[in-house]
Amino acid sequence: MKNVYFLSDAHLGSLAIDHSRMHERRLVRFLDSIKHKAAAVYLLGDMFDFWYEHKYTVPKGYTRFLGKLSELTDMGVEVHFFTGNHDIWAYSYLEEECGVIMHRKPITTDIYGKVFYLAHGDGLGDPDIKFKLLRRMFHNTICQRLFSAIHPRWSMWLGLTWAKHSRMKRINGEEPPYMGENKEHLVLYAKQYMKSHPNVDVFIFGHRHIELDLNLSKNVRMMILGDWISQFTYVVFDGDHLLLEEYEEGLSQP
Repeated sequence: MKNVYFLSDAHLGSLAIDHSRMHERRLVRFLDSIKHKAAAVYLLGDMFDFWYEHKYTVPKGYTRFLGKLSELTDMGVEVHFFTGNHDIWAYSYLEEECGVIMHRKPITTDIYGKVFYLAHGDGLGDPDIKFKLLRRMFHNTICQRLFSAIHPRWSMWLGLTWAKHSRMKRINGEEPPYMGENKEHLVLYAKQYMKSHPNVDVFIFGHRHIELDLNLSKNVRMMILGDWISQFTYVVFDGDHLLLEEYEEGLSQP
């Protein structure tokens, strides 16, 4: 039985991350190391810091990453790509050219007899009105068409600069630390969701850039994936064991 892998939040192309080429290569080396062991790979959002597909153009760069995704799917590995709040404007290119399976909303799926609830996590349980308004605007079809009218030279610059500003206005450019079981929005969301969906065994989220492995009850577990900026963490499931691991080049055996 082959493994199933989960990771998120690489933010490839970010102007706030030094040595972006090395950053991409590290992720690609990880994907290469698991290609013969993986039945499926779930990328739970924000793999790009900003992504926008015009009708005849896509963002330059990311060739190593996109090539590796294509290699995995050509080998028969299922690659599931969830849109996050930084790459919501991914349309058909990744499906048609790289063979990934796109998910734009949370899904519930059976993996080796366990029921998983999988989502990027943005907007789930978060009461921030400003964030909700922005999210609604970014998902609005009219806004998307207006943005498409901007030349890619300027639209990509605008998107990447906005994303950099969003990150750098935080302390040290990092997400807030874990707020505790009674305050963390995704934990509260999962607890509420499981009341009406008792069949879920595991919740896995990205978005928060923190590592979390929490038992919500005797039979229900929740995990937040960390990121691929400074933590290089992922979850692996072999049908029996579900582990939150860190990728260390030359040492890890994912």
